[in-house]
This record gives sequence, structure tokens and C-alpha cells, in this order.
Amino acid sequence: MWGSRLGCRVGGRGPITDYWLLSSDDYPVRPRYPHGALNTEVSPNATDERVASYRSPELQAIFGVTLMAVLGVASIAPALPRIAETLGVSAGQVGLLVTAFTLPGVILTTFAGILADRYGRLKVLLPGLILFAIAGTACVFATSFPALIALRVVQGIGGSAIGSINVTLIGDLFVDRQRTTAMGLNASVLSIGTAAYPAVGGALAMVAWSAPFALALLAIPAAVLAVRRLRAAPKGQKANLGDYFGDIWVIVRRREVLALFFASTAIFILLYGAYVTFLPFLMAGRFGSSPLGIGLLMAGLSISTAVTSANLGRLAARLGEVGVMRAGFVVFAVGLALIPLAPIVWALAVPAVLLGFAFATTIPIVQVLLTGVAPADRRGAVMSLNGTVLRLGQTLGPPVMALVHRAAGIDAVFFTGAIFALFLALLMTWAVRLAPTHPVTSPARPPSNQ
Repeated sequence: MWGSRLGCRVGGRGPITDYWLLSSDDYPVRPRYPHGALNTEVSPNATDERVASYRSPELQAIFGVTLMAVLGVASIAPALPRIAETLGVSAGQVGLLVTAFTLPGVILTTFAGILADRYGRLKVLLPGLILFAIAGTACVFATSFPALIALRVVQGIGGSAIGSINVTLIGDLFVDRQRTTAMGLNASVLSIGTAAYPAVGGALAMVAWSAPFALALLAIPAAVLAVRRLRAAPKGQKANLGDYFGDIWVIVRRREVLALFFASTAIFILLYGAYVTFLPFLMAGRFGSSPLGIGLLMAGLSISTAVTSANLGRLAARLGEVGVMRAGFVVFAVGLALIPLAPIVWALAVPAVLLGFAFATTIPIVQVLLTGVAPADRRGAVMSLNGTVLRLGQTLGPPVMALVHRAAGIDAVFFTGAIFALFLALLMTWAVRLAPTHPVTSPARPPSNQ
């Protein structure tokens, strides 16, 4: 019975093998689909012939969306100390620029995923990109901190669906080994963006504190590319809402799925709370680093992530998906613990590289597993739920670590994060297990209600 096993194909060396997230519990699946099981077949828009590579037209369009998903925070991080100084706010207060952008996603990302399942991916994605561009550019002209916060909220509304629809599209358009490859390549491109944006944003901040916000205009060409190259994206299926939400509930209540959602939240608490928000202040206060220097150093994480992500399939073939994720959290702990111990500023390059490896071996694995769990006509909701909890981590990270900073100082921020990362390694060992099983025949699809 599929109620106790949620399917996820994982590509590796040799023939494709079916793997399953195993659970000690046995939740029955209500017989909505034929054969009494959830429809876990891949999207009819995905074909075995579509090859994942940097030259793929569909992937290039998805890469454009992915680069917008990280622009909203990565481009302004090196400018935060200068923004705080110019507008007369504290380090804790300026972190609200991150929170204001990510908070709308906590509320709206799941709703966007449901709309994408019912009305199509592009009908949700394109308006989001346009609103992201308009509100982000308007931040350049803000003259007060409250006005800047308000515009960041609007920009966050536009960006609320971007970071989940991109990985949903990979699940829609690629299957088996190509899906895993595509997810790794997407993470690699994301990392290139997060490497470039801090450096570009830091350089722009030396011209004017508001200049980094102008980068949001790049969302317009990303939208144009999506229109031209993602015509094969699912157009939506208006299933009965009771059945739809019932099936989503069957999927997300699994112990393994809940653990993966928690991992997404935790990863971004560590990344946005400790690294993105407080590393610039440690560098500026302890070593007198400029915004450009901060941006260049922070780019080390993204370069390391890009290299690791491009080789993610090889790592998984050697260690297994859960083994790679567990190692990633251990390296996360080591990298965070080394930051306060750095004797000179460029010694921080070592933890930056380690944290890049850690990010590349955790969040893409979570996305691969979750993408494989959901059937095509439920995938938008499942991945948007992951996007919601991911944004929850982005939102909680700065204020949570600000409390630690206020109570025990800036070094404690990184040591606390290191302890939390070790806990996550233990949690993933207990909660998520992969084991091979026999090949599966997908049940027949119900007729479309369109």
C-alpha cells in the first residue's frame, strides 16, 4: 500500500532505481485514484528525452527565475551596515529589511502553489516577477526606513511564489536521473547568483546605499524568457477541492516529509540569521571591512555551493541522499563554529567555503526528495509548502539570532548556530531513511475536470 511509502526516484550510476521514504507508521491513503493510491506518476509534460544541461532552453528559463528568487536578499546584505548608518537604525532593526521581504512568502507561498496547480504555473509566476521588479525598483527612491520596509513587503508579495515554482517546474519537466541533475544544476546557478549579487550589491552600495535595490529590474527579462521557453509547463487542473486538500494532507503528514520541511526552515534560519545578517557586522566591527570586501568574502560561500551542487549526483551515488544531507549539517556546524575564531578577515574564507558545501548538500537534497513525493497535479502545493517553511526560516533567522546577539554577543550567534546544525544531523539520521524496493507501476490518472 502506498500509504506507508511515498515514492521518490533517485538517479545514480547505472540503471535508475526506485527509492522510497520509509516510515514506521502506516497511514492509509483514501481511494480517490484508481487502485486506492495517490497518483504519483510524473507530469505528462516531462519526458525521458528531455535532457538536463546548462544548454536546455527550459532550464535556462528556470535559471532566470531562480536568480530572481535569491536577488531580494543577497544583493542588499553587504549594504545593511551602510543602510543602518544612513537611516539611523540599529543592526537589529535593519535586519527587518530581510524579514519584511520574506514574511509575505510565509503567508502567500502555499496559496500561490495551490493556484499554480489549478490555473497553471505561468499564470502565477509572471505577475509575481513583474510586481517584484516594480516594488524593488521603487525602493531606490525611498527616503525613510518605514517607507523602505513597506516597499520590501510589497516586493516580498511579488516574490512569494518565485522560489517554489522554479523547483516545481523542474519536477514537471524532468524525470528520474535528469530531474536530479536539473536540481543540482539549478542549485549551482542559484549559487552563482548568490556569489555575484553580494559583490555587485556591495559595489553599488559604495555609490549609494539604495543602489542595490535597482537590481530588481532584472525580473523583467526573466519574465520574458519564461513566456518564451516554458510553454510546456502544466496549464493547471481544477480537481475537486475536497479531494485535492485531502490528498495533500495524506502526503504532508508523513514523518519524513515533516522532517524535510523542518530541515528547510532550519537551514535558512542558520543561513539568513547567522551568516547573511551577522557576518557583515562581525566583519565591519572586528576587521573594519568595507561593503565591497564583505560582498567578496560572502561570495566564497556561493562559489563553493556552485562547485558542490554541480557534483551532487556523484556525492549521492557514493553516500546516499540522507548520508550527503547528514554530512552537510555536520559541515554546517564546523563552518559556523570557525567564524568567531578567525584571527584575520581573510581567514573567514575557510568557513565560507565549508558553509557553501553544507548548503549545497542539504537544501537541494530536500527539494529532490519532496519533488518526487508529490504527483504532478499536487506538486505545486507540496513544493509551495516547502517554500513557505523555507521563508519562515528566512523570516525567523534574523530576529532569532538578534535575540542571541543581544543576550550573549556576536560570537554566540555562530556558536549557537553550530550546535543547532549538529542537532539537525542527528534528527535527519532518525527521521529520514531511504531504502531500495521493487519497481512501481504508476496507477492510472483520473480524467481531467477541466
